[in-house]
Amino acid sequence: MRSASASNLQAQASWLMLLSTVLFAGMALTIRFASAELHTFQIAFFRNLFGLVFALPLLYVHGFGLLKTQRLGFYFVRCSIGLCAMLCGFWALVHLPLSQAIAISYTTPLFVTIGAVLVLGEVVRARRWTAVAIGMIGVLVILKVWTIGGNWLDSGVWIALLSALLSAMAAISIKFLSRTEKADAVVFYMVLIMTPMSLFPALPVWRWPAAEGWVWLVLTGLLGTAAHIAMTRAYQKGDVSALTPINFVQLPVIALAAWWLFAEIPDRYTVSGALIVFASVIYIAHREAVLSKQRPPQTVAATTDQNIAPDR
Repeated sequence: MRSASASNLQAQASWLMLLSTVLFAGMALTIRFASAELHTFQIAFFRNLFGLVFALPLLYVHGFGLLKTQRLGFYFVRCSIGLCAMLCGFWALVHLPLSQAIAISYTTPLFVTIGAVLVLGEVVRARRWTAVAIGMIGVLVILKVWTIGGNWLDSGVWIALLSALLSAMAAISIKFLSRTEKADAVVFYMVLIMTPMSLFPALPVWRWPAAEGWVWLVLTGLLGTAAHIAMTRAYQKGDVSALTPINFVQLPVIALAAWWLFAEIPDRYTVSGALIVFASVIYIAHREAVLSKQRPPQTVAATTDQNIAPDR
């Protein structure tokens, strides 16, 4: 019975992660559509604003007790980092081929591993360091650093990498918060704080969207919030090492949609580099899961956001 129950929870987690992945892919598309009319900073503001609206049911479920915290200052630090990651990530989605922007975003767990050593004092041994190094080679393949006209000359890819780095910092901050805070509280506080924060960079480029623009903006907020809720539920129910591969379903979904809607075809370097990054992240997630079984319960709970998606 216990084995069947665990299997059922893992199955639920897998479906939730697949749902989250598809919703994040849909949000990337709505961002691209909205960018035809609005600046990236303004899209980020409306993503947070409508995300907050669609997160309000969490208060109905949990009550205002969800807002009780003694770590409000740390939430502001986490949201400041997260907003910078979001602005950079949205900019990359608008200015780079979609499949390339998504492929680069998958480097976040690599940066999380490095940050876990520098910030959290975690011990990372040779095998995981090797996986990180291989993942970085995948990034170099995506950037085509050995060619004169490689992507590494494009400022857009560096902004995408900066987004991945900042997302890693945000994920590490979530590790701290997850020790004392509920998953839904982390999601709700993210949009609650980031909404007014994101208004300031949006004001200098402000313009009111047309009717079609409103549709894309509402969908961006709806899909983003729903994706975050599904993702946190998935990590609560299932094993990280089993869920991480599902997250990479987003890349072929995005690639197919980008080809169909925007006539974008990913080059072989993006595909090859993404596969290398994919393999390294899968191994890191596997090692994290193995080591988590050897840790005390309270420590294990703090590691479940190792592979959390970037702030989007």
